[in-house]
Amino acid sequence: MMTEPDQPTTTGDETLATLIRSRLGDLTPTERRAAHVLLSNYPFAGLETVAQFAARAGVSAPSILRFIARLGFGAYADFQRHLKDELEAQLQSPLMKQSQESASTTPLSGFAAAVLTNVKQTFESVAPAEFEAILSIMTDTKRRLHIVGGRLTEAIALYAVRHLRVIRPEVTLVEGQAATWRDQVIDFGKRDVLIVFDIRRYQDDIILLAQEAAERGATIVLFTDQWLSPIARFARHVISTRTAVPSNWDSNVAILAVVEALIAGATKSLWELSKARMEALEMLRKGGPR
Repeated sequence: MMTEPDQPTTTGDETLATLIRSRLGDLTPTERRAAHVLLSNYPFAGLETVAQFAARAGVSAPSILRFIARLGFGAYADFQRHLKDELEAQLQSPLMKQSQESASTTPLSGFAAAVLTNVKQTFESVAPAEFEAILSIMTDTKRRLHIVGGRLTEAIALYAVRHLRVIRPEVTLVEGQAATWRDQVIDFGKRDVLIVFDIRRYQDDIILLAQEAAERGATIVLFTDQWLSPIARFARHVISTRTAVPSNWDSNVAILAVVEALIAGATKSLWELSKARMEALEMLRKGGPR
């Protein structure tokens, strides 16, 4: 378990966010929820009151206080003072200031810059321990993977399924009418993993599906945005991505990039199995012997 230092062990240019990401795997599930909320809207979530922070994370106020104590703060005021000092230092540093858009900025270049920033910030915010934990789940062939997406993220769910079915067995897409999803959930148990894509506006039917799956013992892995789907409250693992762009629509590019990183890692980890499956698929496509 993570030790309780007398004060935060950040050094140099390291921020509290860096410390939290490095220790995410040592936190309890309740503490991880608080950590995900803070990291997804850093540092501003931590500048709210204890009650507001707790409500965001779906945990109790004492849980928030235990979380900041694990980070080395004796009082919530000390925790907030540290965040304010970090924010002030960032605003004073020319390197941290957002550059002004030039007069020659076009809608294309402005959108491209926002997407690149989203991808960069997303990968910087993903805790290595969390990424490795999800990768371990994806490559555990004793577990069944079920993947579901929302109205605008189902395409990413399907993309993940198409790749993972080549890499390993027992991968299914949860699709069709929401009323029929319970036909699949009824068989869920501890061997099952539900990978969910849910960004704002969060879908009530997907939230209910994830909750019911969790109640049956399934492991929930959530891919969401920086505001966090309510599913984060009972998900075992959460990847928070940046989705905001200069558009009426949110961007899924950063989510797709993380999914592709996981697919690459899974292929490497299961290479002998994946290679054999790829070869068998090629034979089937050519009409060769089964």
